[in-house]
Amino acid sequence: MSTQHALLISLIEKPSSGYDLARRFDKSIGYFWHATHQQIYRELGRMADHGWIAADEISHDGMAAEGDGAEKKNRKKVYRVLAAGREELARWVLEPGHGLDQREDILIKLRADAAIGPLGLADEMARQIAMHEARLDTYRQIERKDFSSGRLDRAQQIQHALLKRGIRFEEDWVAWAKALLPLLAAPAAASAE
Repeated sequence: MSTQHALLISLIEKPSSGYDLARRFDKSIGYFWHATHQQIYRELGRMADHGWIAADEISHDGMAAEGDGAEKKNRKKVYRVLAAGREELARWVLEPGHGLDQREDILIKLRADAAIGPLGLADEMARQIAMHEARLDTYRQIERKDFSSGRLDRAQQIQHALLKRGIRFEEDWVAWAKALLPLLAAPAAASAE
């Protein structure tokens, strides 16, 4: 997935200023696709160059901004998706995915520990477990807050399915890491010669 496509989705859901988009992105798509605020602004410029989005200058009171000079600092750009952006997103959605990308630093570190260890990864694994447990707790809070009613429309059902996938991933990750933790804390066995 590209950051541009993730941003198109967010802007289709709600036209936003770059700042508001970055904040919303962190709290939604950011759980499974990371982008820095600087990267988001850079991609918005590229997307505008492609003709996928346009920006309307809006004053902070929500009215279309006019004039210039001192009033300029009271304006913000609100980005919205154009027809070409919707077409690009539809094209991308139907493109076969690459899948199976599991880029996690800890996996490479564990491979290094297996090759030349033990390297003392128990503390790092415990820290990672705590982070995944915190994310799992956040996901469960979102589920209780946003999906506890039995009446969900199609879009909400899909969003809930995405959240449940995240919950299952975090549950599995925590269980896997907790099972591995005692091995990382154990001393290395003598090598067979």
